[in-house]
This record gives sequence, structure tokens and C-alpha cells, in this order.
Amino acid sequence: MAVITRSLHNSDLWPGIKAHFGKTYKEMPTQYVRYFTDMTSDKAYEEMVESTTFGLPAIKNEGQAIQYDTDGEGYKTRFTNVVYGLGYMVTREEVEDNQYESKSKRRSRSLAYSMKQNKELIHAAHFNNAFSSSYVGGDGVALCSTSHPTLAGLKANKPAVDADLSEASLEDETINIRLMTNSRGLKHYFRPKELVVPPQLLYVAERLMKSEKQSGTANNDINAIRSSGAISNGYSVYDYLTDPDAWFLLIDVPEGLVTFQRRAMELDQDSDFDTENAKAKATERFVSGWAEWRCVWGSQGN
Repeated sequence: MAVITRSLHNSDLWPGIKAHFGKTYKEMPTQYVRYFTDMTSDKAYEEMVESTTFGLPAIKNEGQAIQYDTDGEGYKTRFTNVVYGLGYMVTREEVEDNQYESKSKRRSRSLAYSMKQNKELIHAAHFNNAFSSSYVGGDGVALCSTSHPTLAGLKANKPAVDADLSEASLEDETINIRLMTNSRGLKHYFRPKELVVPPQLLYVAERLMKSEKQSGTANNDINAIRSSGAISNGYSVYDYLTDPDAWFLLIDVPEGLVTFQRRAMELDQDSDFDTENAKAKATERFVSGWAEWRCVWGSQGN
């Protein structure tokens, strides 16, 4: 078991240190809340169930019975809450002899920031594994797939051939989003609301979304993506995306990317009677994922 002793910070036992560095960097702002709908949970797990709705009506011939349909359940997604925790122990002698009280106080802030970073990584993993067949949702396939099973056949929320982010690929995928249908094959108002890119595609996205004319050409044509307002909320950079070529379009669909908070982060302190070691820990209980896969369209890049 890891214990912080005086030997790990022996410079702190004597005055004279001008400054400590490595713990006072500017913290990253919280990012996952931009992409996930935040909900509370009061159970061990939460479930979301697809409703298949109704199909199209049929012609009723004179004297013939009307056709009846059923609105049943589709796939079910279960979100099981998980506890995450981290702590540290410090010997009593290290606390007594440490000449820099402010440094000791920063340990609690560092612990809280580690918890915060973990939460960001857990949420970003849904994007980073969006194309992985071993990271599946309630319908049994990856978040971004060409084979989502529906009553109207297999449906896609990614291109058949992945493409790098460009004007042509972005236009193609905004069109494909408009062509999406529900489980019965009926059209709904599916529209892209935001382009999400990794840091490596920041400047590509900036040119594509904000240039008045076509980017990278001598043509005098307008930037149709910008002028049409096809992507209502513009673009954002998700710093926790790990694939430098992958990009995503968020779609204005409810019950998509969700996060359930079962217990907010708690910081606790105690001491061990026998060793007199001081202990501190942080725990939090939550779960994240997706129910409605139509909430996002993704491309791995080429």
C-alpha cells in the first residue's frame, strides 16, 4: 500500500525552497457536459427503452377491415452505476515536519482534479471507441456503425467509406443525416447541430466553418455550409479525443449521449489508530453512455 513518507519529499523538511511546481497548472475546463445530457440516478442502474412507434397506414378498401399496427419495444440500454475512487496516506511525521503547509493543502486539490480528469476520460471513451465492435450499445453494435438493426432494416450513422474532414465529406454527411429515419423508416427532423473535432483538426474545422468562400480554392463560390447554417452550433474541439483523424457531427436528438450521477464526488479524511497515518480519499458514483444512436454521426477519417 502506497504511503507518503518524509523520504518522498525530503526537501520539504527544511525551509528555503522558493517554489514547488507541477501542481499549479491551469486546470482544464469541464468539457463532457457539452456533449452529454446530465441526469440524476437513484437506483443501482437505469434503463432506456426504444419505442418502435407505428408504420405507415394502408389503403382501406370499401367494406374491408382497417389495418392495425403495434407500438412495441425495441432495444433496451442499461446503465449500471460505477464507483470510482482514489486516496492517499501520509505518515504523521511527514505532516508534522513539513515546512510548507500550502503544499500539503494542494494534495486535496490534486486528488479532486484526478477525479475530474477520470470523469472526462470515461465520457470521452464513448467517442474514442465509437467505431469499435467490442464497445457496443443496447442494440448490439458500436455507437457509429453501418449496421444498426431496426424494423426497417440495417441503418447507418457513419459513411460506408470513412473520409477525412473536408468540405466535400462534411457536406455529404450533413445530407446523410437529413436522410436518416426512425425504426419504422419514417422521416424526422434530423439535423446536425455541432461539429466535434480533436485538437489536430482545429484549424481545418475553423476554415471549413468560418470561411466566407470555399476553403482552399480560387473559386468565388460561397461556403455553402456556413451560408446555409447547416450546422447550427458551429464546431467545438474535444481535447480528450485520441484519434487525430476522427470527427463527429452531433444531431439534435433526445436520449442520446447521457450521463447519470448517482453520487457526487465526496472527499473524506481519517487516520489509522495503529500507524497514525493520515488518510484522505475521494469517491464518486456515476455512469455514462448512449441510448439513441441517432444522436451522432461519425467518421474515422481516411
